[in-house]
Amino acid sequence: MARTPKSAPATGEAHTAPGGDSRRWWGLVVISMAQLLVVIDATIVNIALPSAQRDLGMSDADRQWVITAYTLSFGGLLLLGGRIADLAGRQRVFVVGLVGFALASAVGGAAPEPTVLFAARALQGVFAAALAPAALALLSTMFTDPRERSRAFGVYGALSGGGAAAGLLAGGVLTEYLDWRWCLYVNVPVALVAALGSGLLPRDRGTAGPWRLDLPGALLGCGGLVALVYAFARAEHGWGDPLVLGLLLLGVLLLVGFTAVERRSAHPMLPLRVVADRGRGGSFLAVALSQVGLFGLFLFLTYYLQVILDYPPALTGVAFLPLAVGIGLGSSVIAARLLPHTQPRFLIVPALLVVALGMGLLTQLSPGAENIYLRLLLPAQILIGLGIGCAMMPAMSTATAGLAPDESGAAAAMVNSAQQVGGSLGLALLNTVSTSVTGGYLAAHGRSPDAVAAGTVHGYTVAIALSVGILAVTALLSWILINTRPAVDATGAPTDAGDGPRPAADGAS
Repeated sequence: MARTPKSAPATGEAHTAPGGDSRRWWGLVVISMAQLLVVIDATIVNIALPSAQRDLGMSDADRQWVITAYTLSFGGLLLLGGRIADLAGRQRVFVVGLVGFALASAVGGAAPEPTVLFAARALQGVFAAALAPAALALLSTMFTDPRERSRAFGVYGALSGGGAAAGLLAGGVLTEYLDWRWCLYVNVPVALVAALGSGLLPRDRGTAGPWRLDLPGALLGCGGLVALVYAFARAEHGWGDPLVLGLLLLGVLLLVGFTAVERRSAHPMLPLRVVADRGRGGSFLAVALSQVGLFGLFLFLTYYLQVILDYPPALTGVAFLPLAVGIGLGSSVIAARLLPHTQPRFLIVPALLVVALGMGLLTQLSPGAENIYLRLLLPAQILIGLGIGCAMMPAMSTATAGLAPDESGAAAAMVNSAQQVGGSLGLALLNTVSTSVTGGYLAAHGRSPDAVAAGTVHGYTVAIALSVGILAVTALLSWILINTRPAVDATGAPTDAGDGPRPAADGAS
């Protein structure tokens, strides 16, 4: 099928031939450090939260803001961050994001009271919303050769999928052996080292002349995402809450308005062809829905290990290692080797079914079975990890391939938004199902300690069974929607991820 030819970008970037500038691989290390920071910080404070609550005197009602402040600002501002990266230059925004993230982390670690910690976490999210799309956009433009692109996205996909599990491990170890504040302090040296290494990244000039920022689109898009993410966070306590229902309606209306504005805008914040393309849209959907089960799994296994099996924080973190290792192997070894030789959906669909199989094993959890970790938790985590790694890597590569340079930040922002919204939805939906099922069980069986344990685990297994169904539907949709071409052609040039030619954007012919 014909494709629109693409010239070298007008922003001063050039696609590098295979075996070219070896600095790109050191640049990948820098990008990987930044991505790890962003992903880890979504979960690293989870295990530390009880200690922080006691230390700062937080109420049970307020403690959620340690998590929610970060997810709201990060998820809500991603589209704006991606657009600013395209306008100001991705390398420049990358550095600003790293330095700001380090400063916010230092303030949060030294917080003398809850309000300061909440503000610091929100500020972390603001800078992460600029950093994450800039990092992915840089990666997408740095690597275009099929084999090199697969290897680079394999590393990135491993960090994106396994970073959350690594955050639980790091949070458990730091909390038990140092102090909960080190869950924030640890970001500072990593961010500063990455900022110092940013000279290895290509220096794009961004948009020449005055910025044309789509302000109505920015307000509607960011407002819609904030409303949805907050609604999902609040929905953990019940979907019937009027505030939750109001936020869901507001979020949908704002995003509908955003779509209408972007359709008419001369300089849209998110060109609609980026998401309307069939293959690319399918990839966004695969990223989002795969996170529904994954983030719900983190929540259930964390509580199962600590409350039901009585694991200490550090051991809880270590227990997640097979999941993180599986994601790394699936993304950087299996998918990276296979993607240049096969069609993306031939990787994504079987991988999602493997994840569903691993989730299916966890529906057999029980409160008092012997050797439960070796019999169920270990093999399930290996299957889930390998499947997530093999699915996320080609989905991310396909979602960001075949775009003009001035659109790469928008596509990168959409990938991160898909992860964030999918994870938030998963936490809310599956937690609601779990608590409802547990409540029904206790009403029928009483509230003895044994009944509470059995009811809690029953709630987990029913919610996990729902995630199995979601993964099966995601696999079907991915087979229907995602293109049947690799993300890069035999010459190393990006191909369109969809079914037809895409008009060249400003700055590309």
